[in-house]
Amino acid sequence: MQIIKNNILQSTYHERPILTDVFYKQNQLKKPIVIFCHGYKGFKDWGAWDLMATEFAKRNHFFIKFNFSHNGGTVEKPIDFPDLKAFGENNYVKELNDLENIIDWISSNNEYKNEVTTDNITLIGHSRGGGIVTIKASESKRVSNVISWCGVSDYKVRFGTKETREKWKNDGVTYIQNSRTKQQLPHFYQFYENFIENESRLNIKRACEHMKTPHLIITGENDTTVVPQEGQNMHRWNPASKIVNIQGMNHTLGAKHPWEFDELPDELAEAISESIQFIRS
Repeated sequence: MQIIKNNILQSTYHERPILTDVFYKQNQLKKPIVIFCHGYKGFKDWGAWDLMATEFAKRNHFFIKFNFSHNGGTVEKPIDFPDLKAFGENNYVKELNDLENIIDWISSNNEYKNEVTTDNITLIGHSRGGGIVTIKASESKRVSNVISWCGVSDYKVRFGTKETREKWKNDGVTYIQNSRTKQQLPHFYQFYENFIENESRLNIKRACEHMKTPHLIITGENDTTVVPQEGQNMHRWNPASKIVNIQGMNHTLGAKHPWEFDELPDELAEAISESIQFIRS
């Protein structure tokens, strides 16, 4: 019997909670754990992510997806971005801490002790989340595999030019429009300050070069947001990694929000299949 539990409330290192979903077959068999990290302007209930989680569960994985604590969602409204202040206060270190929270939680959770193998944890990250899982895998001995889906290879370049950063510093905030919701999403200047304070830790190139964990990099042939070259960069920095370029795949793996179909898009299905093969190997 497949079990789905949505919006489990997690306490965090920060003041804001993490909302978590778990998908698994209740069969008293200890299963490998897969933890999925959404990307920038993402959330756990986006598009086809529920179908993705169901597919991993059907293949006998214990699948976890969650909202980063400062992604802009709330407990009452976990979809989209009702809390713009929280969104503006987010940074990469907070996301790494949130992921550590999730690993801690599932590693010590007695409710699922008969359903999980805590020494087999795979991290999957999409887009910006691909960078988060890559860094976490390079610094945590608890991670067994790491998989980047259309993942970024460099956070620093995403902070713009010296001139735009000076304006950002003077204004204290900069905005980016969410093309789907039309909201003006804020980034407070602390985002850049926190990056500079932790620049060595947040260097994805360094994480790849020091990677001891099996590492799969999946890129999309038609990804114009995080171009395939970024995946190739990571593969060059970690020659022991495996890289797969999926033909015709865009940045969202063929999905969109809302996803109003009962079937996975072909490209996402292929990414899942490649990931499961990698975990099993």
